[in-house]
Amino acid sequence: MSQGNDSAPDAAPFTAIVPPDAQGQRLDRWLTGTHGGHSRSRLKALIEGGALTVDGMTMTDPARRLKAGETVCLVEPPPVDPTPRPDAVPLTVVFEDAHVIVIDKPAGMVVHPAPGNPDRTLVNALLAHCGDSLSGIGGVRRPGIVHRLDKETSGLMVVAKTDRAHRALAAQFADRTLHRVYHALVWGVPSPAVGEVEGAIGRHPTQRTRMAVVASGGKPALTRYRTLRAWGTGLALVECRLATGRTHQIRVHMSHIGHSLVGDATYGKVPRRPPLPPEAMAPLVSLPRQALHAVALGFCHPETGEPMTFESRIPDVITDILTRLNEM
Repeated sequence: MSQGNDSAPDAAPFTAIVPPDAQGQRLDRWLTGTHGGHSRSRLKALIEGGALTVDGMTMTDPARRLKAGETVCLVEPPPVDPTPRPDAVPLTVVFEDAHVIVIDKPAGMVVHPAPGNPDRTLVNALLAHCGDSLSGIGGVRRPGIVHRLDKETSGLMVVAKTDRAHRALAAQFADRTLHRVYHALVWGVPSPAVGEVEGAIGRHPTQRTRMAVVASGGKPALTRYRTLRAWGTGLALVECRLATGRTHQIRVHMSHIGHSLVGDATYGKVPRRPPLPPEAMAPLVSLPRQALHAVALGFCHPETGEPMTFESRIPDVITDILTRLNEM
């Protein structure tokens, strides 16, 4: 029995003889447990696309029942080109191997191409940087985005380069073993200093471009925080750890408890009464981005199982503000 790898362009055919104990099993279900290189949905798509033969005859029915002794052969097509085009945008690469790449995303970079941001996104940059080292994720040669950072949030992200790595990292994300730590500069000082914000997040009922903590229809969300430093009662540096990964989660949760992020144009609210002297307030109110940075990232390597931890320095535009505050 030979087994092919994750949909690389030169992947060898997968060939296997159906054993007696597989008699009567569904083709896609048996192939998932035997092949081991793809999810059931991906294998089902390959079967329906005509990539599989049984005793030399093309078989396009994933539910077809197997007979012992049959020879099953899967020949994967090469990955199709991605719709986004490669864009040679500079990237800060923290770690890279054949399976994953960890990057330190700058503020101002969008993760996915979208209307209004068709290029120069992280996906465009990764397509250019990784080139042919990207395997076919879902049959498309593209980076596997497991988690996202908002456009104006900076810091660490891990991206899969193969279908197998993408599934493994997504599983860690789902079971909450992939951990992410953020530092945020917020208005006011949270009380208690250490706590949790739990509240389902969904679309704002009237402002559809925003997210909000909603009573119904949202997805469960949990953010754990602790206050690292406070300046009077008007400003605090907070560490946030995500137990879930919802859109704008930290920004929405901190705003929900009355401590919106400095520089957040969507959820932020500058106090009416300046809590700090004018010289300290000036750089805070003019900050061109939200003061949120992904400072740490940890996961188990999807191929070796080795625990991996990465850290990132807070950008100068925020550390300069913190330095001024500490010198007051």
